Amino acid sequence: MVVHGPEVFDSGEVAWLMDLIRPDRTLVAGVMARTAAEESGLPVECTDKPPSILIRFISERVFLVNRGKTPKSGSIFGEIVAGRLLPDKGLVHLECSSRKVFLWNNGDEDLAAMLAKWTGFDLERRCALPPSMGKRREIRGCLPGEAVCVNGIVIGYAEGPTVVLEEDEGEIRAVSGIRIKSHGLEKLMRKGGVDLARAWCKSGLVRNAPPCCSERRREHGRVAVVDHCGHGIYDLISGDSICGVLSIGDDTTAVCGHICCHLGIPVLGIVDGDADGLVKGIYPPGSTVFQVEEGRDDEVGRMAALMLPDGEVSWKDWSESVLNRLASKGRVVYQAPDIDRDSSSDS
Repeated sequence: MVVHGPEVFDSGEVAWLMDLIRPDRTLVAGVMARTAAEESGLPVECTDKPPSILIRFISERVFLVNRGKTPKSGSIFGEIVAGRLLPDKGLVHLECSSRKVFLWNNGDEDLAAMLAKWTGFDLERRCALPPSMGKRREIRGCLPGEAVCVNGIVIGYAEGPTVVLEEDEGEIRAVSGIRIKSHGLEKLMRKGGVDLARAWCKSGLVRNAPPCCSERRREHGRVAVVDHCGHGIYDLISGDSICGVLSIGDDTTAVCGHICCHLGIPVLGIVDGDADGLVKGIYPPGSTVFQVEEGRDDEVGRMAALMLPDGEVSWKDWSESVLNRLASKGRVVYQAPDIDRDSSSDS
C-alpha cells in the first residue's frame, strides 16, 4: 500500500485500511504525509520519493491510497500518477474522498475488485495518458484564491480550476488561471533553473490538521538552515544531532514549525510578513519568529545563517545572540514558551 498525503492519516483511514487489508508493507510518499504518519505511530515506511517512482519499482501487487481535497482533485491526482507509470504498468487507486477504487489503464483487475469488495467503495475504470513533456504545464483541480506552489514556493493564486504555466528560456510565466506573485517567482528562479515538466506543482494547503507537539529533543547540537524550501526539511534534519532549525521565509517557517513540533526541534524563523497560509503556524517550545521591517527575509535570513559557527551550539544562547544582532532590522512577533532542561538530559 502506497499512501500519499497527510489527510488520509488525519482522517483515520490509513489505520482502518491497514487493519482491513493487512498489506505486507505500507510506504508513505510526501513531506506532510511523513509528518502525519510519524505522528500516527503506525508501522509504516517513510520515503522521499513521489508515488509514481515508488510504484514503478515495486514488483509486488501494489495500490495507491489518497484523499484529495475534493473528489475531482483526487481523481486528477490518480490520473497524473497513472500517466507517469505508462507504458510500464497500470494503477489501482483507492480514493477516499469519493469512496471509489479507480482502475487506471491496464491495472490489476483482481486487486481492484478485491479492494472494492472489502472497502465497499465503487469500482470505476479510467484511462490516463502520458504527461506532456513540453514547455507548458497544467495544474488542475485548483480552487479559486488558493496558493499555487512550484517546488515548494508560492508563485501565485489560482483564479480558476486550471492554472497553465509555461517555461520560456529558463523562466516561468503565467499563461492563464493564475494571479502571479512576482516575489515568489523571483525566489523560485534564484533556486536555479526549473524543469517545469518534472517540477513538484500543487495548489492549496499542505495540511489541515494541527501538528502533535513533543518535548524538546536537545539543547546543544547543530542548527539546520532551511531557506525557502520547507519541503526539503527532512533531508536537512536527519540524524539526532540537530538542536534547532533556522528557517527563512514566511511559509517555509510555518511548514518547518509544523513539522518540527512532533520532533521536538525549535525553530528560529526569519519572515517579512507575506505568508500565504499554506499551513497554520504552530511552533515547538523554544521557537521564535522574527519579522523583518528593514529589507527582506532573504537578505536578513542569510545574515543570520552567517552567524552560525562550525560545529555544535547551545540553541538558547545562539538564537538569543542572533536576535540581539538583528534587533535593528525588525522585531519578534512570536515566541513559544521554552522548557528549561538540564544540559545533562540531552540525547
